[in-house]
Amino acid sequence: MVEKPMVLTVCGTTYRLIRLLGHGKGGYSYLADCNGCQVVVKQIHHEPCDYYTFGNKIEAERRDYRRLKGAGIRVPEMIAVDIDTERIVKKYIEGETVFEYVRRGISVEPYLPQVREMAALAKACGLNIDYFPTNFVVHDGLIWYVDYECNGYMDEWSFDSWGVKYWSRTPEFEEYLRKHEKIGAQ
Repeated sequence: MVEKPMVLTVCGTTYRLIRLLGHGKGGYSYLADCNGCQVVVKQIHHEPCDYYTFGNKIEAERRDYRRLKGAGIRVPEMIAVDIDTERIVKKYIEGETVFEYVRRGISVEPYLPQVREMAALAKACGLNIDYFPTNFVVHDGLIWYVDYECNGYMDEWSFDSWGVKYWSRTPEFEEYLRKHEKIGAQ
C-alpha cells in the first residue's frame, strides 16, 4: 500500500508536508512544498507549557512578526496566516541551526556579532527574542531568527544574561542535551 503524502491547507492553498522541522512551545513547524517551492508551515498547538503563558497564539505570531520586522530583525517572510486553522506559512531559510553547530563542536564565534546586533535592535524597541540556538539558522554567512516569538524586554532574558549560555558547550547546553537525549543523539 502506498502512503498518501500528508498535506495541510492554509488560506485555501494546499501544502505537501516533507518533514517535521521542530516542535516548540507554540506549534509544530514542517518543511513543506507547494508547486515546487519549499516553505515552512507552522501548525499552532495548545499543549500545556509549564514555564510560559500564552494568549491567542496565532494573533501573537502575526503581531510578533510585525514587531520583529519593525525592529529590523532578520526573519523569514510571513507568506500567509490562516486564523481559522491556526496555521502560518513562512519562507524557508535553508541551512543548519546554531544549535546543530554547537552540538557538533563547530564554533559559532563568527555569528556572535550578528546575534548581538539583533539583541541591540530588539532592546532598542523594548523587546527580547528567544535566543535559544534552535531558533537561528545559518544561511550564506548570515543568521536568521526563524521564530517569531518576542516579548517585552527584561534583562534576565537578554542574550548576554541568558541566551549566550546556550551558544557554546556550556554546562547549560550539556544539561539541555542530557534532558533531550533524542535531540542530542542525532
